[in-house]
Amino acid sequence: MNIRSLTRGDGVVIGAAVLLFIASFLDIYSIDGISSSADLPNAWGSAPLLFSVFLAGIFAAVLIVVARGLPTVPKVAGLDLGQFGIALAVFSAWSALGNIFDPAGGFNNTGGSSDSGINAGTGAILGLIAALVLAGAAVATPLVPALKGALIGAPRPQAPQPYGAQPAGGYGYPGAQQPGQPYGAQPGQPGHPGQPYGAAGQPQQAAPAPQAAQAPAGDFSPFWFAVPVPRPLYAEDGSPTPIAELAPGTWYLAVEQRGPGLVAQTQDGRRGVLQDTTGIQRG
Repeated sequence: MNIRSLTRGDGVVIGAAVLLFIASFLDIYSIDGISSSADLPNAWGSAPLLFSVFLAGIFAAVLIVVARGLPTVPKVAGLDLGQFGIALAVFSAWSALGNIFDPAGGFNNTGGSSDSGINAGTGAILGLIAALVLAGAAVATPLVPALKGALIGAPRPQAPQPYGAQPAGGYGYPGAQQPGQPYGAQPGQPGHPGQPYGAAGQPQQAAPAPQAAQAPAGDFSPFWFAVPVPRPLYAEDGSPTPIAELAPGTWYLAVEQRGPGLVAQTQDGRRGVLQDTTGIQRG
């Protein structure tokens, strides 16, 4: 699961779910004439309220966040996990609203009408607020640009690097340490693994550059970039089916300009066309 694919709206959903969990331990109703410090039940003492409001909202948040972080979203009853989570979040908010109007389920502790001094408690009110925020964020995230931004920004590269350089701490970073070479060791010193004694100072033959690292002709200068939200990468032959998905928090190499889009290279060497380049972060 890639947490860098989470959006600001997902962050609001997570915060609302935490608030909903806290509210489940508070009083679900209050009674006139009884001190607030009295031992009144919380949501864990009322199964209908617990399942329809609190657990439904928490499960909805889990489904929404998991669906956002998975590269391929599984489906439940024809709906992907994200859509199912949004529907569950709306159901939780609707149930919480009904509980505010009738916190005692139509009866008080003496069997009379609900107009006998039984009111919504702190847990019910806080649960309604959390459920409304969760449902609102779940519905509005795909529609509001401010909520579609990345929750965790992509780290910037440490320094500019030559075209084709390989990363040290991940794809897009320069200065990788040679495997099997001690930290701080200089190539060409005798006695180091991988080099026979007496071969100090002998230049090593440079490895040929990979095919994708050859600079294209023209005025285009290759550069590293990161995307703000997950975006599909299409085949260079114009096929409508994506060959990969670019994830936020990872640096990719733009090797060619293709109309308004970019020809990008992924970590495993695949190349494709990024058609939507709005908001990308250049390294």
